[in-house]
Amino acid sequence: MAAKVKPLHDRIIVKRLDEEETTAGGIIIPDTAKEKPQEGMVVAVGSGRREDGKVVALDVKEGDKVLFGKYSGTEIQLDGDEHLIMREDDILGIVE
Repeated sequence: MAAKVKPLHDRIIVKRLDEEETTAGGIIIPDTAKEKPQEGMVVAVGSGRREDGKVVALDVKEGDKVLFGKYSGTEIQLDGDEHLIMREDDILGIVE
């Protein structure tokens, strides 16, 4: 059974993109030396943040490729895959 999670307010669920296996020079990077990527795909977004009693829509939407900080968000497991749930403020930018 697939888990459906709807983030609340200004929270976003992001799936990390896979890290490159080799460098530009062709050197293979072992798993122990890899850092977790700081780039991901937005899977779900909340309804928006509240300001002065009004709901303000988020700038990101499902399907956006985003950059986020190294220690941003909280790791969660959805259908056996690792995802991050974070606030919109943790997003550094949208990759176009």
